[in-house]
Amino acid sequence: MLSNNALPYYIIPNFIPQLACPHQCIFCNQQKITGSISIPKPEDVIKKVTAYLQGIPAENSRVEIAFYGGSFTGLPFSLMEDYLKAAFRFVEDGRVQHLRVSTRPDYINKEILALLKKYKVKVVELGAQSFDDEVLRLSGRGHTVEDIEKASQAILDEGIELGLQMMVGLPGDTPEKSVATAREIVALGAANTRIYPVLVIRKTPLAKMYYEGKYQPLSLPEAVQRVKLLIPVFEEKNVRILRIGLHPSEGLLTRSQLIAGPFHVSFRELVLTKIWNDLLAPLCIHSDKNEIQVSVSPTELNFAIGYGAANRKRLLQFYRKVRFTADPALKNRNYYVDYN
Repeated sequence: MLSNNALPYYIIPNFIPQLACPHQCIFCNQQKITGSISIPKPEDVIKKVTAYLQGIPAENSRVEIAFYGGSFTGLPFSLMEDYLKAAFRFVEDGRVQHLRVSTRPDYINKEILALLKKYKVKVVELGAQSFDDEVLRLSGRGHTVEDIEKASQAILDEGIELGLQMMVGLPGDTPEKSVATAREIVALGAANTRIYPVLVIRKTPLAKMYYEGKYQPLSLPEAVQRVKLLIPVFEEKNVRILRIGLHPSEGLLTRSQLIAGPFHVSFRELVLTKIWNDLLAPLCIHSDKNEIQVSVSPTELNFAIGYGAANRKRLLQFYRKVRFTADPALKNRNYYVDYN
């Protein structure tokens, strides 16, 4: 569930791993990443959505059906329409408000966009991954920066909301290139984004490169620091960050499919903890104050305290007693301090 304005917001995900994608990006094994091996049929989508809706309040909530994985708009046209029809029936009866699809930049054209509009698709997310042509080439993406730009503009021209996903730690990537990618996502008019650190998954070309010593993933601290640089770029322009880090499928949780890379079940919390660590740094000084109370927004309380109470423990090096409290009057990452 995601919160949007005053109403609870639910997304019903449908994964279609690699069904439509002939490309072999070096990092990609959709079945391992999503934990989904079987390909759903349109009738399976109907059954899944029906089951999900039974657990969602019928009133005072907003619901979206999403098609993730693979490249949805690369499906055979008739099959793509069958999926959309299966989902759209719930929009027609009012139980679902929106449809969302994710795809590749080179699988967008006028005919496809006309079909998406016909079935009231509200959001199209493109897997941009990087706005550096050399990084795209080294990663086997099979498209260019220009393809991303053209597809993004075509989506916006049709009045469809644009999402652009990015990855950090791809071959050839640098902190500067990651920040430049984030800025391009903002400049193109994306309403939302997802940020994924690169992981080395079994049975991928990247795994072979890793074993041959040709690729080294970011360490967890490096990935946290890299993503921390991106958050202000998006927040300053009100680009919504839908996810930070891969969804923890069973294969990732058990490490059975993960070879290397900065995977953590609470990766987002680690990043936000680091942001608060920086914000609270001015308080980490030796003084004659024994106790400190830090008041923050209720939505930021856990991040301010930090993953594993990391930020609180850091302050305890300078104060005998440290308290964090929630103040509903505070917004974003503003805070104030009381001493005793």
